[in-house]
Amino acid sequence: MEDLFKKFVYTGVGIVSETAEKVQQSIDELIEKGKISEDEGKKVVENVMSDTKQRREEFEGKLKGMVDKMLAQFDFPTRTEVESLNAKIAELEAKVAASAKKTTAKS
Repeated sequence: MEDLFKKFVYTGVGIVSETAEKVQQSIDELIEKGKISEDEGKKVVENVMSDTKQRREEFEGKLKGMVDKMLAQFDFPTRTEVESLNAKIAELEAKVAASAKKTTAKS
């Protein structure tokens, strides 16, 4: 599930990157044609990038909240719970192995 989330976020980042490149190209063309100054172009690009970053962070937060809510509905064990169970299994396996050695030694 985490991989799906990462792929989704990376796809969004790719779209943002593509959009940023297109904005930069458009601004560069306007500067070349003399329709806006270089300073105005820089300001526009900075504003777009700032706005895009803010929206991306909001989107990631909302998406993470949705994923967390969905996972909570399925009642999956947490990482801590799984690690705890793995530790208990290892402990029991060690006890079984020790008990088997004692039984073999007695025979």
